[in-house]
Amino acid sequence: MSALTPDQLEAPVSWPLKFTLNDWDNRASVRTSQHDYQLPDDLQQQLQTRHWFPPAFLPYLAHPAVQAAGLDVTHRLAANHLVHFLDYTTLLEHRIVNRAVEIIVHGELPAFVPSRMKNAALQLYTDEGYHALFSNRLAEQIASLHGIAERPVMPLRITRLNAVIARTPESNRPLAWFLLGFVSETIIARELLEVCRDSLVSSVNDMLRDHLADEARHSRYFSEVFHYLWLTLNSRQRSFAAKILLEVIRIFFEVDERWLQQSLRGAGIADSAIREILDGLVNAHAGRQRAKTGAMATLDALEKAGFFALPNNQKLFAKAGLIDG
Repeated sequence: MSALTPDQLEAPVSWPLKFTLNDWDNRASVRTSQHDYQLPDDLQQQLQTRHWFPPAFLPYLAHPAVQAAGLDVTHRLAANHLVHFLDYTTLLEHRIVNRAVEIIVHGELPAFVPSRMKNAALQLYTDEGYHALFSNRLAEQIASLHGIAERPVMPLRITRLNAVIARTPESNRPLAWFLLGFVSETIIARELLEVCRDSLVSSVNDMLRDHLADEARHSRYFSEVFHYLWLTLNSRQRSFAAKILLEVIRIFFEVDERWLQQSLRGAGIADSAIREILDGLVNAHAGRQRAKTGAMATLDALEKAGFFALPNNQKLFAKAGLIDG
């Protein structure tokens, strides 16, 4: 399939993909949010009925050893997880997503970048910087409250994503960076939607909802850019992209085993219970299920772009258990 011409891309009527963030000036949290993301004065009262982080995302809290340890330990483990998530978010936004955005802005993609795509990328870059700011601001408060030291711990996911780039040939690195951003932004929107369904501490809820509102637009934007880019790639680039996409999706659903072990041990959970918890989370079947469910938006974007119209891609992802054969 031949790539579209610059004239076609600059004509919004003839090209259905918008490459915009939909009224960013009046909708982006960095422009409109009135929240200060400060912990509430009635925090202890809120924690009687609300959570630091949704229990559904922390299945290990239901383990008998954790339950027996009492509510204070449960709150501490949830706070640990939230701080780790916020520190991870700060690193992800700066070092992964915004690097992917730079690829678009500065013409490093192996395709023509229309002006509206570049403008939206610059807006998205600004959003991600703000997300890093409010994530770090909230993490600092919670870490201080609970005495969580030696942070931020480098998340396994960031290390693994950087390793993907490090072993990618220079000629393919811009494409690889973009694909990391595409997977990240299409996954996080769904994650945040699920997180926001629960009853959380008010400032955490405010932060996550502001983040979600932005990420819903980011997910659509990255999906549209991927759609366009996929049409322009040659067969060699498409083969490379398929392998990278599969690897990166898997990485996003790996359990940070070392960090979780340290969190549980620091809360006084016995090593035997920790081993039981980890065994239930790190097995291959559990990983496939997390990826298949959590990457639904990513897989849908691939489908719409025609990615699975290629039999090899369909076989590759079916074998990995991400789509039905």
